[in-house]
Amino acid sequence: MPKADEPNDKAPQSLDARLAAFEARRAAEKPVKAQSERAQQDGYRLLADLIGGVLVGLGFGWLLDHYVHTSPWGMVGGLLIGLGIAIFSIVRKAMKLSAQASAPSPVPGKVDGDTGDGPTVPKQKRD
Repeated sequence: MPKADEPNDKAPQSLDARLAAFEARRAAEKPVKAQSERAQQDGYRLLADLIGGVLVGLGFGWLLDHYVHTSPWGMVGGLLIGLGIAIFSIVRKAMKLSAQASAPSPVPGKVDGDTGDGPTVPKQKRD
């Protein structure tokens, strides 16, 4: 049985090998995940623009109804105007995203400047 103050040299080497294998798997998956996460973020952004446009239009319509006493017509008009502006904005952003997606990336295999590398901090050597 080893004494408590004698170091076990195999444990750090085993840990280094498992860490290197994990980092290699993670680096291989990163470009695929980055692309799918970006598409998901763009979809949520477009959905938020749609919901926000409708709610802002309804809010302005309600304010108009409240102060001018035009009962439901301010909210109906605000809803239609907010929906129209939101759809216009979404179509414009979607066209821009589509153009960016169809443009070739500058370096083959890279996704929008994503290098796929891990952290830039160098590994520490073990004694």
